[in-house]
Amino acid sequence: QVHLVESGGDLVQAGGSLRLSCEASGSISRIDAMGWYRQAPGGQRELVALITPGSSTDYADSVKGRFTISRDNVKNTVYLQMNSLKPEDTAVYYCKVDAVTMDAYGVPTVGRYWGQGTQVTVSS
Repeated sequence: QVHLVESGGDLVQAGGSLRLSCEASGSISRIDAMGWYRQAPGGQRELVALITPGSSTDYADSVKGRFTISRDNVKNTVYLQMNSLKPEDTAVYYCKVDAVTMDAYGVPTVGRYWGQGTQVTVSS
């Protein structure tokens, strides 16, 4: 299986910056798309940014120009650099990883895995 560990969430003033990290570990054969989602209090989980194995990216309109997603394929880690933060960015941020794992018999299995979430709070 795949285990995801997130870090980097914090309390920051509006206009500030944060960098989130999410490291994947386990019996990983291959990692495909990686991404960040967020969920504000009372809201639904929404896509923030996605990155493919070839580093093609996609962003929610609300974060374009302010957030940058990147990945380190050697470290199996995805990052989210968040600049010019706004109070409306306040949410729990979750990383998502699509990965191929091998079972004890060498059979590949595709799975989608989620991190535990990290709180980002932006004060006005």
